[in-house]
Amino acid sequence: MNKKSMTEIYERSLLTKVVWMYYIEGMTQKSIADTIGVTRLKVIKMLEQARSENLIQFKIPVADRIKIETERQLITHFNLNDVFIVPTDDPDNTNESIAQAAAMYINDLIEDNAYINMGYGDTLGRVLNNLANISEKKLSIISMTGGVEPYLPNNKSHIFNAQLHLLPSPLLMSSAETAQSILLEEPIKEIMEMTNLAKISVVGIGGIDEAATIIKTQILSKNDFIKLEMKGAVGDILMHFIDKDGNLVASDIEEKLVSISLDKVKDFDNVIGVAAGINKIEAIQAALRGGYINTLITDEKTALQLLERV
Repeated sequence: MNKKSMTEIYERSLLTKVVWMYYIEGMTQKSIADTIGVTRLKVIKMLEQARSENLIQFKIPVADRIKIETERQLITHFNLNDVFIVPTDDPDNTNESIAQAAAMYINDLIEDNAYINMGYGDTLGRVLNNLANISEKKLSIISMTGGVEPYLPNNKSHIFNAQLHLLPSPLLMSSAETAQSILLEEPIKEIMEMTNLAKISVVGIGGIDEAATIIKTQILSKNDFIKLEMKGAVGDILMHFIDKDGNLVASDIEEKLVSISLDKVKDFDNVIGVAAGINKIEAIQAALRGGYINTLITDEKTALQLLERV
């Protein structure tokens, strides 16, 4: 065996060793460099070589490949930071499934003493309760709308590790004048200013149908929804109704709201939208078109329906 052949064998052996240590044993590039006595730069180059020569091969199940590809397409088309898709199992349990996934996703993002802006609705209430139960970090939750009840612990929350900063006001006032007066009150202004401290904002996306939280809680009536639909509304964010392109729909309801404005939502750095369901497809698409969210957490069926409409 000549010298060149032995060199090739050694280099190949060293290459496979580095690949094994990095991908199988989970060692860092620095620890590998220290172990085998080379520089970290050489380890990086060897890993790049292994990738270019297809020495590293991963087998991902078809279902997972479809999910990842769907996420990538949605990210690209709507210019998002991220998309996280959960399986569609029981349609009756979809809200809870995406809420649990959102809570875990948010918990991975945040550090201790985190401030999180939280929106209104059934799904967001579930996100908050799941997050407050699973997180061992100190959390401060800031409400983005009036209406206290959705932000409170539910009867399944045995441990609620979160400090709540809530807007002390109903979500919808009796008149535009009353709403404007409330917004000028110091306790309201203080909470709204606190939203600027948050690194993450979480919003739900509501559809125009009888299953909507604001219909179930009788904040609005079916007739209100009919009028909104006639004006082109397809859904809402923080009870601000938007049309198919994500534009705000003018209405007397809008004038009576105690809620962070959509313009301010757009200014937040990291807005996570949590929503799923065939009845919300138009609303989610409108929220994406309007550029109100940076990250979408949804289920498989909803994600595929969104792609079909692209």
